Amino acid sequence: MTLGLLLYGNWEMSFEHLVFHKAWVNGQWTESNSGKTFAVVDPASGHELARVPDLDAQDTRNAINVADQAFKSWKNQTAKERFQLLKNWHQLIIDNQPALAELMTMESGKPLTESMDEVLYGASFIEWFAEQGKRIDGDVIQTPSSDRRIITLKQPVGVCAAITPWNFPLAMITRKCAPALAVGCTVVIKPAEATPLTALALAKLAQDAGIPDGVVNVVTASHGKEVGEELTRNPIIKKISFTGSTPVGKLLMKQSADTVKKVSMELGGNAPFIVFDDADIDAAVQGAVTSKYRNTGQTCVCANRILVQEGVYEEFVTKFADAVSNLAVGPGTNPDVAIGPVINQAALNKIQGLVDDALNRGAKTLVGGTTHELGGNFFQPTVLAGVTSDMRVAKEEIFGPIAPVFTFKDDQEAIELANDTEFGLASYFYSNNLPRVWKVAEQLEYGMVGLNVGIIANEVAPFGGIKESGLGREGSKYGVDDYLELKYMCLGGL
Repeated sequence: MTLGLLLYGNWEMSFEHLVFHKAWVNGQWTESNSGKTFAVVDPASGHELARVPDLDAQDTRNAINVADQAFKSWKNQTAKERFQLLKNWHQLIIDNQPALAELMTMESGKPLTESMDEVLYGASFIEWFAEQGKRIDGDVIQTPSSDRRIITLKQPVGVCAAITPWNFPLAMITRKCAPALAVGCTVVIKPAEATPLTALALAKLAQDAGIPDGVVNVVTASHGKEVGEELTRNPIIKKISFTGSTPVGKLLMKQSADTVKKVSMELGGNAPFIVFDDADIDAAVQGAVTSKYRNTGQTCVCANRILVQEGVYEEFVTKFADAVSNLAVGPGTNPDVAIGPVINQAALNKIQGLVDDALNRGAKTLVGGTTHELGGNFFQPTVLAGVTSDMRVAKEEIFGPIAPVFTFKDDQEAIELANDTEFGLASYFYSNNLPRVWKVAEQLEYGMVGLNVGIIANEVAPFGGIKESGLGREGSKYGVDDYLELKYMCLGGL
C-alpha cells in the first residue's frame, strides 16, 4: 500500500507531489547499487507508507564525491548569489507548508499542528542563514611590524555531512544545511531511517529553487552504522553535524578523529523543569505541559524531570494532572489530537519499562501509566508522583509522554538535583524572584535555560548543550562558525 492512505478514509491529502521513493544524488533520483530497499512505516497505524533505496558505503562514497565536485563551483558563487537561491528555497518551503506538514505527520506520527509549526521553524533557519551568509567578514589586524600587514579570511570548510533524527525530520536538516550552504559548503544528508521522505522532499524543493545539482544530496539507508562510518572516515568530508543519542555521538566523534574533522554534536538530554514556591503556578502548569508533551515527549529538550518546591507541590500536581488527563490521544492527522504515537514498538517498550521500574520502587500513577486503548504505538500521557532519584526516570532520557514529579526543599537542593546528571542540554524554571532568577540561572549546568517559558528554540538563539549533551551551537549568529575555516595572511615586503 503506497502511502497507506486508505486507512484515513476520506482524509484529503495534498502532499503526494512531494513523495519520492529514491535517494537524491547529484540532482537525480538514485537507486542503491545493491537494489535493496527498506520500508517507511506510519507509526500511527503500522502500515507501510513507501519503500526507499537502502544505500551502502559505496553509494555514500559516490554521493560524497559528487558533493566534492559541486563544492568547487558552489564555493565561488558570491554570498549574494547564494542568498538569493536560499531565499527561493525558503519561499518554496513556505508555499508547501501544508503538504510538508502532512508528510511529516504520516512518517513521524507527530500531531499535524506541530508539523505545521515545524515547517515554519525549519524554514526560518534558511531565511536567517541566507542573511548571515552575507555577513561573513574577515579582519585587518594591527601589525607589529611596519613592513607587514595581517589579514584574516573566513572560507567554507568543504563537504559537510548532516546526520539527522526522526523527531524533527525537517528542522534538523535545515538547521544544519542552511549555514553550510550559506557560506559555500556542500552537504550529504543521512536522514533517520524512520523519516526519509521529508528529507527527499526538501532536496527536490532545493533543486526547484535553483540550487545546483550536487550541492544537496540525500543518502537513504536503514543501516546507519555502515553509512556513518563512511561519512566519518572519508577524508573528503570536513565537517560532521549530528543530532541524536550520546552513545552514537561519541562513536561518531571517535571515528572522525582519524581525519581530524570538525564535529558538532547535539546529543541527549535530561532536562529539569523547576517550579519554585513564588512561581505563577498556572503558568508553570501550562509551561510544563507544553515542554513535556510536545511531540509526545519525543524531543531532546522535553522536560524530563519536574522538580516542585514542597510548599506548592500539591497545588501544582493537582492542576498538572488535571491538564494532562485532558490531552487527546490519537493519529496526528486528527486536528484535535495533542498526543500522537511514539515512533515504534521499541520506544513503547522502553517507556513501559521506565514506568514499571518507578512503580516498583514506590512511585504512584496520577494519570495514565500504560499503553493506550488504541493499541499500536500509543501510550497514555502519564504523570508519576513520589518519584525519587534512584529510579530510572531520574537518570535516563525518557523520550515519551511520561512526567515524573519530584519534590525539593530549597534553592540549593533544586540546583543539586537539576545538575545531578551527565547531561547538560536544556533546563527550565519558574520563579518571580529576581535574585533567585540570577542565582539559579547561573548555577544550572546547561547550555540553555528557559525562565518562565516551556519552549525556547528559535533561529536567532544558539541551540546546544554542555557536558555529555554535545559540542557546538546551531542557529543564531554563532551557527556558521563550524562551517568556516579562519585563514591568516601575512603580507610582507611592504
